[in-house]
Amino acid sequence: MRCPSCNSLDTQVKDSRPTEDSSVIRRRRVCVTCNFRFTTFERVQLRELTVIKRNGRRVPFDRDKLMRSVQVSLRKRPVDAERVEKMVSDIVREMESGGEAEVSSEVIGENVMEHLRKLDDVAYVRFASVYRNFREAKDFENLLGELSGEDEARIVTIRK
Repeated sequence: MRCPSCNSLDTQVKDSRPTEDSSVIRRRRVCVTCNFRFTTFERVQLRELTVIKRNGRRVPFDRDKLMRSVQVSLRKRPVDAERVEKMVSDIVREMESGGEAEVSSEVIGENVMEHLRKLDDVAYVRFASVYRNFREAKDFENLLGELSGEDEARIVTIRK
C-alpha cells in the first residue's frame, strides 16, 4: 500500500479489525519510511463493473461517487451513517451479483431511488429531482403525488 504522505510502498499493517457488520476490514497502517499512520478499508468486490452513461460513454463504477450522491440527498436528514453505508453496500452487491459486467446509469439511478424511498422520503425527492432533471414545480408535485398515493395505499392495507 502506498503511503499517502511520502508515496513509499513500504508500509506495515499494525491492526486489522472488521467493522460492526463484518462487511469491511479496517486496517491501521504505518509507513516504514516516514512513520506516517493511516487507515485503509478492504471490502469484497465480486466483479469489475462498468457504467454506461446516458451519452454512451463507458466509465469504471465508482462506489465513492455513489456514496457521495446519496450523502448529498441525505444532507441534514436524521439517518444513521451505518444505515447509509448498508444501503450503498446493498446496491453495489445487487449490481455485482446481477450477472452483467456493464450497468447503465439509469439502472443505478432507479435502484438508488428505490432504496432511498424506503430509507427517507425527503432524500428520495431530492435525489429524484436531480436524477430526473426536474425543471418546474409541477415535476415535484407529480412525484409527491406518487408518494402520497403510496402512503394512502399502505394505510388502507394496514387497516384491513
